[in-house]
Amino acid sequence: METTKYKIVVAYDGTNYHGWQIQKDKPTITQALQDTFKKVFGSDISILGASRTDAGVHALGQVASFKTDRAIDPQTMRFAWNNALPNDIKIASLAVALKDFHPFYSVQQKTYHYHVFLDEPSPLVQRYGWYYHYPVDIEKLKQALNVFVGTHDFKSFCAADVETDNTIRTVDLVSVDFIPEWNAYRISITAERFLRYMIRRLVGAALKVARNDTLSIEDLKKALEAKNPNNIFPTAAAQGLTLQEVVYKMEDIYE
Repeated sequence: METTKYKIVVAYDGTNYHGWQIQKDKPTITQALQDTFKKVFGSDISILGASRTDAGVHALGQVASFKTDRAIDPQTMRFAWNNALPNDIKIASLAVALKDFHPFYSVQQKTYHYHVFLDEPSPLVQRYGWYYHYPVDIEKLKQALNVFVGTHDFKSFCAADVETDNTIRTVDLVSVDFIPEWNAYRISITAERFLRYMIRRLVGAALKVARNDTLSIEDLKKALEAKNPNNIFPTAAAQGLTLQEVVYKMEDIYE
């Protein structure tokens, strides 16, 4: 029976999940999507995502694909699926995709947001940012983050047990903006690909430099050049991170 490939954009609050990827005996976003699809439509699917967000990380623009032989109008499928999903997961869009579209390998750029609270946050937004209990020099924070723009070996700023020998990545853009409605600073980081924990380690390192008179921008550059993940710089909390957007060439997705 002929199958059709679909592209979905998924938003989720990752607080109650052990990340995107399926894990044995632990609730994950992928597991919830697949289980709910089977419950509603009576068939199994296997979902591939653009980014394997970690436990506690959120998304507004996670992209994924799946195949099914169920002949259902995309909007009808999205409505019925959303109706059965938990309230903390929502399919923002669903459309037929090219058969060779791959949500991971076809990526042009990913943008993540990291929110930092320097004052005690409102309970309405506190689960989407990191309450940082130190004074921070915002200009120094910007300078520290700019160290990471460009192509570098990020071995010093990723998971120590990262599952690749190639730790070279290119960061296209970094910005820091104050978000008045949240009373928070938003760090935006854009690149084609990231390493595991890379964004959280970059943010943690930049914040440590920006709050500490004894650490300089040069110290951060030296740590980057050292290619040693076992350094003095912390990993920022997972709850502050949100996958904001994944960008593709339109001709790589749809006919």
